[in-house]
Amino acid sequence: MNSPDIRSAFLEYFRKKDHTIVPSSPLIPWNDPTLLFVNAGMVQFKRTFLGEEKRDYTRAVTCQKCMRAGGKHSDLENVGHTSRHHTFFEMLGNFSFGDYFKKDAILFGWELLTEIFRLPEEKLYVSVYEQDDEAEELWHTLIGIPSERIVKLGAKDNFWQMGDTGPCGPCSEIIIDQGSHIGCGKPDCAVGCDCDRYLELWNLVFMQFNRDESGRLDPLPKPSIDTGMGLERISAVLQGKTSNFDTDLFQPVLRDIASIANVPYGPSPDSDTSMRVIADHIRASMFMLSEGLFPSNEGRGYVLRRIIRRASRHAKLLQMHDPCLFQLTDSVIDSMGSAYPEIVRERDRTEKLLKMEEENFHRTVETAMFVFDDLIRKTKESGLLTVPGEEVARLQQTHGLPLDFAKDIALDAGLVIDEESFHREMEAHRDKSRLAVTLLRVEVKMTGGQLKLPGGKTEFVGYDVITSEAVVLDIFKYGEVLDKLSEGEEGEIILDKTPFYGESGGQTGDTGIIQTESSSATVVDTKRPSSDIVIHLVKVDKGTISTGDKVTCLVNESLRKSTMRNHTATHLLHKALSMVLGEHVKQSGSVVDPERLRFDFTHFSAVQDGEIRQIEDIVNEKILDDLPVRTDIMSVNDAVNSGAVALFDEKYGETVRVVSSGDFSRELCGGTHCSSTGEIGLFVITSEGSVASGIRRIESLTGKQALSYFRAKKAELDEIRSLLKTDKPAERIEKLLQETKSMEKEIQKLKTGSSRDAISDAIQNALDIDGVKIVSVRQDGLSANELRLFADNVRDRVQSGIIIVSSVLDGQAGIVCMVTKDLTKQYHAGEILKTLSKIAGGKGGGKPEMAQGGTKEIEKLDSALGALYDIIKGSR
Repeated sequence: MNSPDIRSAFLEYFRKKDHTIVPSSPLIPWNDPTLLFVNAGMVQFKRTFLGEEKRDYTRAVTCQKCMRAGGKHSDLENVGHTSRHHTFFEMLGNFSFGDYFKKDAILFGWELLTEIFRLPEEKLYVSVYEQDDEAEELWHTLIGIPSERIVKLGAKDNFWQMGDTGPCGPCSEIIIDQGSHIGCGKPDCAVGCDCDRYLELWNLVFMQFNRDESGRLDPLPKPSIDTGMGLERISAVLQGKTSNFDTDLFQPVLRDIASIANVPYGPSPDSDTSMRVIADHIRASMFMLSEGLFPSNEGRGYVLRRIIRRASRHAKLLQMHDPCLFQLTDSVIDSMGSAYPEIVRERDRTEKLLKMEEENFHRTVETAMFVFDDLIRKTKESGLLTVPGEEVARLQQTHGLPLDFAKDIALDAGLVIDEESFHREMEAHRDKSRLAVTLLRVEVKMTGGQLKLPGGKTEFVGYDVITSEAVVLDIFKYGEVLDKLSEGEEGEIILDKTPFYGESGGQTGDTGIIQTESSSATVVDTKRPSSDIVIHLVKVDKGTISTGDKVTCLVNESLRKSTMRNHTATHLLHKALSMVLGEHVKQSGSVVDPERLRFDFTHFSAVQDGEIRQIEDIVNEKILDDLPVRTDIMSVNDAVNSGAVALFDEKYGETVRVVSSGDFSRELCGGTHCSSTGEIGLFVITSEGSVASGIRRIESLTGKQALSYFRAKKAELDEIRSLLKTDKPAERIEKLLQETKSMEKEIQKLKTGSSRDAISDAIQNALDIDGVKIVSVRQDGLSANELRLFADNVRDRVQSGIIIVSSVLDGQAGIVCMVTKDLTKQYHAGEILKTLSKIAGGKGGGKPEMAQGGTKEIEKLDSALGALYDIIKGSR
């Protein structure tokens, strides 16, 4: 069976068993901050298993996209070196939420494998948890598996739990004996051996207990089932392959790699490893990129960057020195595009980002790789198995070679890195990360991911009102818990409820006043370190504010409204960008405050002036349409399914706010917004530029700030008109620029042309080295560009020879060396100038025909020029 048929057969089998086919959730979990990526089929049902969410079905079946790269569940280092490990894979699974339990789970699993997939019964084994007599009995009496093919294993292998506490239970794995010709060949080889003979196919998890904090197991009122079987693994078995990479899921990609590299797959273990790494990593990269992820230096983006660069390094080992990964997208789409249309939709963006990331990698890490490869060679030649960590640290500091990347290269060479000495060296250059949260002057320790404060949580009421009554729960100053703040003091206040918006999601915090009948404090900023804590940074202007006080909160209405205008405009801008530039545009960051909005987004080139105008026109048109801005509360899945734009790096709770501007834009957003787009008033883009490779930034103004911007521009234009004494300043400036350019050319001609006598004298006094003419001329007062032109004039007069020209200007000496084409096989201008500049106390270098350099130590220039004979004689 081919893999699409296996995938379909699995889903259809369980559909006929009254299971609901649930689509794969995204690789990036929307509402689970504990995970970098979805790594198992049960992740999207986690809240259902925990009883926090109810679904309209009790039986489900999925084929889930999974990723195990980064974090504690990472197979990255093993990929390519084994036949089974992958970063991206598909997990087939069936689930019961308090419906059927062990008996049916075992019956379903056995029937599917033996009757639908037609695996030979006599080759199937099962493992059970050593204390799970019920599962052992079911396999033996219900299915008829002989006792000798039922293996009892301990909790390490056959007991599953979601975390230290919560739902857990024994599991049972269905295993196939692939034959004695596979595996270790030892006479005592049996189920549980690390070799591939006894291959684990399908894990059935029986969730029947709840583990409390003391470790006690209590039976769950509604036991559940969670199973998982890797599509890659079952495909290999059904297709008679001993490696997942030999299946139809990977072979098309491997054929493309072999074709591009002109290297066959199979004959060489080293090149085969590299080809497997590339085949696995291109699949992973494409799926991550299809969900809007962008290569970066932290979090999920760093995992993506590491995967792309690891694949690119292995491409280099196959002598593919130009970007090539983007050429492999077609083979992945041919294999998987019908099941996952998102990789088809995002093909263009994916190819551009892959190519861009490879190009960046080649530029930034290529030098480091040459140096590190030499370090690897020297380590092996010395007979050591450990690479000096301090050398790796210096490579990271000077060339940006990541430790993870260096570890991969070392592993491929059979070596390890001395990480202890690496970190010791790095400590001298940076502070290590601290496991704490510092919020301005407040340090609040974290326990289990939740902020622990004496008073309690804060209810935010600021979506509906900008004034409210509240009670002071906690007061801090310099991280210390206090009972009160007195007049003149600054500190941090936490209330039981607040209309002040705490900085989050790119929107800055509110300012305003907190007061009682006898006291008043200015709120200078508001922060939200977690979803249920809001911290008000205050300065007490009058009286004393104490814990337990009933206070009145007054948000600065003018600044809040300005922020709301900018935030709603950000949503309109986001949509307009995708309309004008393309669907590849994804938000990469934003700042929204009362003064302006800043929006970072993925795009591969500068936004042209005409495109800027189009974007401004679309946004202002929607402002004039005065579209209603509506907020709906719904679950994350419902929001995404409704078409709302969600940001991959945001953490979302059980329910989310979906902000819609008419039918024009729809986004998940927790910020504050106008009630209609007309309140924005006016929108103008003030700048557009690059902030990183593939990331552009737009800054804009709205409302009164936009009006002030236009007034300032008009005043500036009026002043220019006045200075130029014309109503057509653009024409006048253009004419002045042309006149200036013409005069600069004349000046350049005068400077370089007046030196003809100096050139003639230099040619007459030229040195002769083995029949080669060496002409040296010093002409002070020339700029770098003028010096090159001067050197061109000398070369044209000499026709054959080596030319050295120098000039002192503004306390620096410039030097240019040229070698005529007929002599470049004997002499190298770059090498000559490098030596000359070094003697003069400077730096320089270049190509065989032309090189440039200079020095600030002008007093050394003449002595360096005096050594020309020896320098050129020694450069041959």
